[in-house]
Amino acid sequence: MFKNHTYTNRYSMMNAYRPPKRLANIGESATLKAAEKARELRAKGVDVISLDVGEPDFPTPKPIIEAAYRALNDGLTKYSQSQGLIELRDAISDNLRRLYGIEYLPDEIIITPGAKMGVFYALTAILDEGDEVIIPTPAWPSYFDITKFAGGKPVEVMTGENFELFPERIDSSVTEKTKALLLNYPNNPTGVLYDRRDLEKIAEIVERRNLLVISDEIYCRLVYDGEFIPFSKISGMKNRTIIVNGFSKAYSMTGWRLGYICGPKNIVKEILKVQQQTATHPTTFIQKAAVTALKECEKYVEEMVKEFKFRRDIVYKGLREMGFKVQKANGALYFFPNAEDVYSEPEKFSEHLLEKIAVNTTPGAGFGKGYEKHFRISYATSREKIEEAILRMKKFLRLH
Repeated sequence: MFKNHTYTNRYSMMNAYRPPKRLANIGESATLKAAEKARELRAKGVDVISLDVGEPDFPTPKPIIEAAYRALNDGLTKYSQSQGLIELRDAISDNLRRLYGIEYLPDEIIITPGAKMGVFYALTAILDEGDEVIIPTPAWPSYFDITKFAGGKPVEVMTGENFELFPERIDSSVTEKTKALLLNYPNNPTGVLYDRRDLEKIAEIVERRNLLVISDEIYCRLVYDGEFIPFSKISGMKNRTIIVNGFSKAYSMTGWRLGYICGPKNIVKEILKVQQQTATHPTTFIQKAAVTALKECEKYVEEMVKEFKFRRDIVYKGLREMGFKVQKANGALYFFPNAEDVYSEPEKFSEHLLEKIAVNTTPGAGFGKGYEKHFRISYATSREKIEEAILRMKKFLRLH
């Protein structure tokens, strides 16, 4: 008999692969996994309303698209500086000064392929194996796994009933292995915005405990009530803070994958090493288009924020009418309601919404321990779809 060498080789290859230990505790993205289920149903012809992904439904502003086209025609298709185009770093520096009165020189800024990579770079650059990172929860699920991938240990610290920070909980969670605190505000998934008093209390702990702070400020332009204050603007915090930001949310550029980091020069220098040995640099012509975003597209940001605020109010009113415990969002694109008082199986509420009425939300379990009865709902879709989703949810709850 002849042996099937092709089958044997394939079988051997399959047996030869063992996932490395560093991936053993890394899971799939909880937010992207929820979106994938909706895509599968939509491909079967189901009229799914997606209230899961935090992706603005607005088109990328036309001036940005035109700038990218010009950059392509001008030949900006080659390598750029690994730290990013100096023109873009200058524009970011000017923008931060204009909006918030904070000063970052171009050599304190590095352009990244999206804010998520910014978080990855920052954690990789500061963590030794076994270092701990304190993460107030609920929090974006990727923080936990990126921390683990970078060799660190995520330490979850629950916030209050209204998702307020408890400085004493953070303080008591610090150990000799704690390297950093990871903040995100306006928050994903709650929409909560921290005020100056909150931030100053946290800053006192950071100073006294000698910590670094990674401040994910990707939603800083999407603020509806209150004032956004960059963490590095708090007294004494600039030299301890790594700001992560990007263009996805404010300029509806999610697919363009462009972000940036601002921080102390010595830390940016180490982050640059990580970028040089991975992505090299973000796409050159996209960086050029981002200069136009910062210089010419403020009116588009203002119009989008106005519309998101209107949608937020629609969702808040609808959730309250259905009896949900929900904290009103001050910013970002989300609410994070507790389904315990309105549904008999709150841990499965999100799953049942998709199965029974084709409304897709994100289960709360991925956002931290203790939030299994919550779910995240995004209002980054049209008013019409939001209103239809609320009608479906009201009918579903009446029947269940």
